[in-house]
Amino acid sequence: MKPSQVAGAGRAPRVAVVSPPFLSHAQPLSVLARSLAGTGADVLFVSAPAFAPLAEAAGVGFVPLTVTRNANTGVARSTRQGAREAERLEEFLGSTRQGAVAALLTQSRHRGEDMLADPGGVLEGIREVQERWAPDWYVVDQLSYPVTLALHCLGLPFATFCPGHPTYLPHAPEALFGVPYAWPPAIRPTEDGLAALRRAARANDAAFTRRFAEVARTHAPERPPGRAFALASRHAVLFNYPSFPWLPERPRSGTRFLYGGHCSPVREPSPGPEWEEVVRRLRATHRHLVLIALGTFLSARADVLALLVRAVRARVPGCAVVVAAGDGAADLADLSGPDVHVADVVPQRWLLTQVDAMVHHGGNNSFTECLASATPALVLPFSSDQFSIAHDAERAGLALALDPSRLDPHTVGAALRRLLAEPPVGLSRWARAVRRRGPDWMARSLVRTMAGAGVTAAATAAPVRPVP
Repeated sequence: MKPSQVAGAGRAPRVAVVSPPFLSHAQPLSVLARSLAGTGADVLFVSAPAFAPLAEAAGVGFVPLTVTRNANTGVARSTRQGAREAERLEEFLGSTRQGAVAALLTQSRHRGEDMLADPGGVLEGIREVQERWAPDWYVVDQLSYPVTLALHCLGLPFATFCPGHPTYLPHAPEALFGVPYAWPPAIRPTEDGLAALRRAARANDAAFTRRFAEVARTHAPERPPGRAFALASRHAVLFNYPSFPWLPERPRSGTRFLYGGHCSPVREPSPGPEWEEVVRRLRATHRHLVLIALGTFLSARADVLALLVRAVRARVPGCAVVVAAGDGAADLADLSGPDVHVADVVPQRWLLTQVDAMVHHGGNNSFTECLASATPALVLPFSSDQFSIAHDAERAGLALALDPSRLDPHTVGAALRRLLAEPPVGLSRWARAVRRRGPDWMARSLVRTMAGAGVTAAATAAPVRPVP
């Protein structure tokens, strides 16, 4: 099938949504894929084979393609991956015990290994998708740099989906990927620590940009990609994030920056009678119910999970908890009881409709899901963009934030008692604001933007040199 056979006038576009093999990325992208299909588009979900069920649940087609050696299908340590990838995960988890700067420096060091491991192979994979399925345009995860570079080199039209904090896409030349644009009051790195972090980020920026340029010279020398971390769609960038008024402004350009607020379904179905019974049991004897979940990577910090459970028991009367413990659930089994339910994975979005508060790590999905469900949160940022998100959450009056490397039961208990006694001041206002947007709004806005730009693969694709 040729692209021109699909992209005829008045025909619904065929859109390929490309996700890296990480559940925290694939899940919101599959929700967006469903919403795109709801506009009438013919949608393909392109990801690693393990994520085919997400495409089926979204009611869209599936195309298998693995775009990175790393993977996380729901619990990072339990996911099958290469020895070096597993070693990096353990190094990262160890660094989070040393505080914010140590964790960010470790991530910076690892970044050079895993962000552009096989650009030629990814380019060939995208070329095969284009030749076989002929999408009119693509939606690509902003952190899937080899996919963005492949689409750029192939001259294929795409929109960028930013799964994290908006500053993951640098807004200015001085903005550095991997350096938080702001910090929550509870976490204040030293000037020496920040200087070391900036040096590492600048070196990464330069090295990554050189690597992008090398790939482009081989495959599409007529298309220099510019600064690697800033490479994104010139048509539309979707932010899975609220449009807070203090976020850094972006230069005027032809690109539409769409702040969707959240990427959760309008209605989250019940996970079944087993989980409904868990909630009934805990609610029957306790005034409050709190969810503790630190994400698919940081659930491995069993020491923090145990401290949080003990803090609730000792300092928050009448409160029960549900704990997402990953592959450490068995190690925390001794904490289970009439007030505590420990599980490896939990139906988080559904539980947010049942609980009074959540303790999370500041991951973008947890943050936006709490916001969309108007759930108060205690945020414990460990790494990545979580410090920027924690800052915004506190500034907007949506949550409280603490330093996970300096936790104690008294401080945790005081924060949770405050959240349970009175919802944060900005929660209801911002919850209403983000509910007016969401994945359906993003899909409609995106389809209009791409149609208005008149982009199709048939019109924009350029011949590309074969991979040597």
